[in-house]
Amino acid sequence: MSTITKRLIWAAPLVLVAWIALMAGIMRVSDAAPAAVVPFPSEKLLASLPDDTGILSLGRSALIVANRPEMTRALYEAGALLVLPAGLTGCIPLTKELRAKLVS
Repeated sequence: MSTITKRLIWAAPLVLVAWIALMAGIMRVSDAAPAAVVPFPSEKLLASLPDDTGILSLGRSALIVANRPEMTRALYEAGALLVLPAGLTGCIPLTKELRAKLVS
């Protein structure tokens, strides 16, 4: 195996982890994203969501909610392990249907 291939094998996961950490950090300090994504939501999280949570999509692999001030904090308090932004450039994209739900 060449040195370049070995470096790529080590660098790719590190870049991915760094990107996820950066996105999670952005969600902690900013409400700029129109939506928030919680990967692999637990039953405990779903039962503990605040009453005013605007659920846009719910599946086994992700919970997508409309973002509002302090939503990230509320999701972490409810039991989310990770909260990522959705709908911004470089973030998880929102479908047209989810964007329509945000407007209505």
